[in-house]
Amino acid sequence: MSSRIFITGGASGLGRALAERYARAGWRVCIGDLDLARCAQTLAALHAQSPLNHALACDVTREDAVQAAADWLQREWGGVDVVVNNAGVAQMGGIEEASLADWQWIVDINLLGVVRGCKVFTPLLRAQGGGKLVNVASMAGLIHMPQAAAYNATKAAVVALTETLQLELEADRIGVTVVCPAFFRTALAENMRASNPQLASMTKRLVERARIGPDEIAQQVFDGVARGDTHIFTHPEARRAWRLKRYLPYRWYLAMMRKQLAELAARMQRKVKPR
Repeated sequence: MSSRIFITGGASGLGRALAERYARAGWRVCIGDLDLARCAQTLAALHAQSPLNHALACDVTREDAVQAAADWLQREWGGVDVVVNNAGVAQMGGIEEASLADWQWIVDINLLGVVRGCKVFTPLLRAQGGGKLVNVASMAGLIHMPQAAAYNATKAAVVALTETLQLELEADRIGVTVVCPAFFRTALAENMRASNPQLASMTKRLVERARIGPDEIAQQVFDGVARGDTHIFTHPEARRAWRLKRYLPYRWYLAMMRKQLAELAARMQRKVKPR
C-alpha cells in the first residue's frame, strides 16, 4: 500500500509543489485548502498521477475543520503517514503601523494553524504507531528582518513549537521537522497585508525575483523528510547568516545585517529606476 500525505495550503505555491512531488513518487496525496477553485485545478494535476488523490476544503483557523480532515483520512485511507502544516500568510509593517487585528489574523493562521494541525493529528499518529509532522516556518523565524515583526514572531514560534515536539513525541515514534526557506517564488504575497504600498511592493518584488521556485524547495523538503532531518534549510546563504548570528557577538551580527539591508535597499532602488 502506498504511503499517505496530507498538506494544508496544498492548492498553490509550495503546498502544490509538495503535492505534485509526492504524487510523482507514488504517494497518495490529500490536499486541504480554502481556495476551492485552485483545489480543483491542483487535484486535476494530481489525478494525472493517481485517481486516488484527494482534496478537502480545510480552514486551519478552525479546529473542527482540521479534525474533519483527520477523520476523513482515518476513515477513507486508514490514517496518514506525513502531515505537512504548510498554510501561511504574510504581514509586513512596523510595530507602530501593524494593527492588532493584523497580528491576530497572522497568529491565527501561521502559528495556531500549525498548532491545530499538530494537536489534531498527534493522537492519530500515536494510535497508528508513528508518522511525521512537517511544519513550514521560514528563515524569518531565525533571522529577523525589520518591518516584519508579526511574520517573524509567528515563524519563530513555529520553530519553537517544532523543537518542543521533537522531544515530546520522540517516544511515540512521531518525527517532527521544521522547514525554514528564505525568499522563493510563491503565491504568499497574494494575500499579504502591509502597512504601506511601498513595503508591499518591495516584498512582492523580492518574492517574484527570487532565484529559487517552489519545485526546488519541494524537492529539498522531500529529501529532508525522507532522511529524517529535524531542520530543513533550503538556502545556503540564509543558513550561513543563521550560524553567524549564533556564534558571533551580537553587535557584530547587527552590524553585518545593517550592511546587508543597506545593500539590499540600494539594489531595489536601482531596479525600480525608470529607463
